Amino acid sequence: MNQEVVLALVKICFGSLAGGLTNTVAVWMLFHPYEPPKLLGRWRISFLHGAVPKNQPRLAAAIGSTVGNRLLTPQDLTEAFTNVEFRKAFDRRLGTFLEEIFYKERGSLQGLIPEAVAAEFDALIEDVVNHVTEQLKNYVESEDFANSMLRHTDQLVSAIADQPIAGILTPARGEALEGLVQNWIESVSSSDEFSGAVSNYIARATEKILEPNRNLEEILPRGVIGSLEKAIASYLPLAAERLGGLLDDPDTRKKFENTIHELFQRLLRDLKFHQRVVARVMMTEDTVDKVLDTIQEDGAERLSEILRDPDVQEAIARVVNQAIVDFLRRPAGDVLGTAKDPNIVEARDMLTSWVLGMARDHATRDFVFERLNEGMDNAAAKTWGDVLTNMPNEKISELLVEAARTDIAGQVADTGARRLASEFMRRPIGVPARWFTEDGLKRIEDALSDPIWNWLQTQVPAVVKHIDVAGRVEDKVLNFPTASMEEIVHRVTERELRLIVRLGYVLGAFIGLLMVAVDALVR
Repeated sequence: MNQEVVLALVKICFGSLAGGLTNTVAVWMLFHPYEPPKLLGRWRISFLHGAVPKNQPRLAAAIGSTVGNRLLTPQDLTEAFTNVEFRKAFDRRLGTFLEEIFYKERGSLQGLIPEAVAAEFDALIEDVVNHVTEQLKNYVESEDFANSMLRHTDQLVSAIADQPIAGILTPARGEALEGLVQNWIESVSSSDEFSGAVSNYIARATEKILEPNRNLEEILPRGVIGSLEKAIASYLPLAAERLGGLLDDPDTRKKFENTIHELFQRLLRDLKFHQRVVARVMMTEDTVDKVLDTIQEDGAERLSEILRDPDVQEAIARVVNQAIVDFLRRPAGDVLGTAKDPNIVEARDMLTSWVLGMARDHATRDFVFERLNEGMDNAAAKTWGDVLTNMPNEKISELLVEAARTDIAGQVADTGARRLASEFMRRPIGVPARWFTEDGLKRIEDALSDPIWNWLQTQVPAVVKHIDVAGRVEDKVLNFPTASMEEIVHRVTERELRLIVRLGYVLGAFIGLLMVAVDALVR
């Protein structure tokens, strides 16, 4: 082969290789190297860094700015959310969401809660129950509750007026109540705590009664004092009548005669001589007997007449009343003794034993049960209207308010709230759709769709303004792996990149051919 032809072919081949390899290296250096190499492990060769990795921050900023400010503006987002297709998609997702909620079999709420947050959820429920009971207690203690109860008392009474009390006091409940009362009485009356409580109460009451600064007037009820005064005043005439009958007794009559004789002899000794003679003539033994007989027959009657005189009775009443008042104003300790006196201790122990014996006696229990049964039978035969008709609404309201404010009512409310919360957590939910009618789900969807959609439309503009599309795109591009970006570019532009390499070979060969032609012309 001619040497010139070989030389021309060599030039064309080298030109083609130069163009193809140059384009190949250029395409490769779009992404490689990912990091600039280091010379001897120390000095970085920055110009050998891939174009895309090296300029990734600038590329991210440029892409973010272009997308956020030109391709996807807030106005574009707002229009997208108001699009008809978006509304249809929203309705479909809402329907699917409601179906998943209402048509799926579900267990208890307690079982649906993950174990990781079960303790926190239980604490939350406890806080809610405590808050609810506290708010309920504050409301019950307020005047608003009392006023509300007063306003609704008439409605409450009217609503239950025709209801028989027997509807509540059923035989089973009556037996249960009787058994409860019986067990309570037996356990309380036979306990040492009850004995100690009775003994301590009587001891405290005794010490309080016998305090040095307290008198009988402060201790005894006023009705007892008045009754005592009236009884004494009524007994005085009877006492006078009994006084006249004293002379019927022989011993008393003999003593009375001796006393009269002694008084008569003393009188004679005090008289002068001529007066003694006259007295002896006038006051013989027969005269003394007649005086005694007269006193026996008429003395009591005359004394009774005197006592019946209003002035005398008033005077006696004043004296007796003053005597009683003086007696009652004496310190109780001076009359009865101190709390440590043996007679007081004995009386206190006897009273304690009597109270305990009465409480533990079967007759007492039978009496309580008998009255309880009679009360329940009488109540069961009546309606609530019969019981509440004669009671003013204000009194009913007051009783209801007082009952609601008792500690027992508070404990019942607290216990009920906790049981309700516990039952709510443990009870299986099942299929919620069974709680509704056949078209219930559709009506719920129709009822929710427009309000939620309209609310979204009012919120979208404000929300879109706060969406930094450019910033988010920039962050995504900046943090996007270079290898993944290279893979995407190669997958999308594989043919074009190969074409660039091939064009490099073709252009290199063409340049080599031009060089051969120029060389031939020069010669």
